Amino acid sequence: MLTEKDLRQIDDNGLTTNQIVKQIETFLRGIPFVDIVTTASINNGIQSLLESEEKKYEAYFDSKKDKKEIVKFVPASGAATRMFKFLHEFIKEFDPQKEEYRDFIGRNEHSQVKLFFERINDFAFLKLVRSKIRELHPDYKKSTKGVRLHIFAKTMLSEEGLNFANLPKGLIPFHKYKKYTTTAFEEQLYEAAFYVAVGDDVHLHFTFSEKDLDSFKQEFENIKNRVSRKTKKTFHITYSFQKKETNTIAVTFDNNPFRDNKGNLVFRPSGHGALLENLNDIDADLVFIKNIDNVAAQEYVPEIATYKKVLAGKLLKVQSKIFEYLQELEGEVSLQKMKEMHSFIWNELNIKDIPSGKSDLIEVLNKPLRVCGVVKNTGAPGGGPFWVKDDNGNTSLQIVETSQINLEDAHQKSILQEATHFNPVDIVCGLRDYEGNKFDLQQFTDPDTGFISKKYENGKPLKALELPGLWNGSMAKWNTIFIEVPQITFNPVKTVNDLLKKEHRPNA
Repeated sequence: MLTEKDLRQIDDNGLTTNQIVKQIETFLRGIPFVDIVTTASINNGIQSLLESEEKKYEAYFDSKKDKKEIVKFVPASGAATRMFKFLHEFIKEFDPQKEEYRDFIGRNEHSQVKLFFERINDFAFLKLVRSKIRELHPDYKKSTKGVRLHIFAKTMLSEEGLNFANLPKGLIPFHKYKKYTTTAFEEQLYEAAFYVAVGDDVHLHFTFSEKDLDSFKQEFENIKNRVSRKTKKTFHITYSFQKKETNTIAVTFDNNPFRDNKGNLVFRPSGHGALLENLNDIDADLVFIKNIDNVAAQEYVPEIATYKKVLAGKLLKVQSKIFEYLQELEGEVSLQKMKEMHSFIWNELNIKDIPSGKSDLIEVLNKPLRVCGVVKNTGAPGGGPFWVKDDNGNTSLQIVETSQINLEDAHQKSILQEATHFNPVDIVCGLRDYEGNKFDLQQFTDPDTGFISKKYENGKPLKALELPGLWNGSMAKWNTIFIEVPQITFNPVKTVNDLLKKEHRPNA
């Protein structure tokens, strides 16, 4: 199926023919659904901490952090396109020359458009858009209301305007303070100062699209003095791009390589699971993972930071015990001590299939550790905590996406509908072993997870392969602890109107 030209193209993408063959075999074979046994819930895989326990873990983290290397890892390459989906539809469907705005709103289900324009003064980007409108449309104020609103949306989103639709979400103005506005990028820095700082230094790593690098660098230059002055910290930013060798080949619905109009193979980004490579390159004791759009106005940050410290304190406490046990397992271990280890593995790590041999215990304990905050389920799309059975019949705690579950199976669907909690990508990771060596994270993935999706290229349908998600299959063989955290820690901006919630409106 592959020509000499194909082989050169594969090589140019940093891939091997063997990898491409395996990917095509995956399309042919299909990816099996995850077998969820039951939803994780309070006291069944999810811990709900008392206030006294939270204070204990927060204090423990504060006492240990200055001797640790800590990094905040923020996936930030996503474009803001979906944030403005309903405004794109408004631009396309509403013709102000043929219809009054009030009639358009009245005859359609456009509650989000109506809300957006009713609350236009509350958005941080208002002055920026108005300034661009004055530049491009000097007669704007003389127009009818419908024309003005249409121009506003187009100026904000189009390439000839501010091009918000194609900007990364991290560079969209999110919050409006008295004297300035902030992007999600700046708010991630500000928040990190409260729990990532070691001494006066704060280290963050962002994953960008390569085309946006200069824009992020410029934004950092614009804001670093302000955020440093406010937090009295020095910020150190590193960044990386999703590696092209993590791209996967696209195929037709007959599972043959998909070709573009010039006969070239088509390769596609393989989802956030590809960022495992980027995470694996970070050498630190602790890594906090948080999505770029999950930020809040600065008055809420001290409370949010408290729960980040609680998760990290829990991780360090459990990790300390794991390291102690692994050192003891290098020598003779009494039967009493083995029973203690078994109890710890059962109760703290939620591992119910505990091997008896010493070497097996070492294998169970000597893994990357993650502590994940989970919030009560509010119907948000994304992954949740479940007990999952593997092909060998072993059960473990996993974060599972809805797309990994067979919704045509009534029993599996009913378990999904019983889910009480949601994973907001609020994760603290321990990436070094008991001897201080960095784990190779590629050794702890489940390559058989992931999913196949339907996409389009120039209007033609194709099948795309997504790698196991970064916090799903890519961390499937880590040791995992779930802790319930309050809703205040989860403030994503999926649509632009989410910015109207009080957590995104300073002093609202």
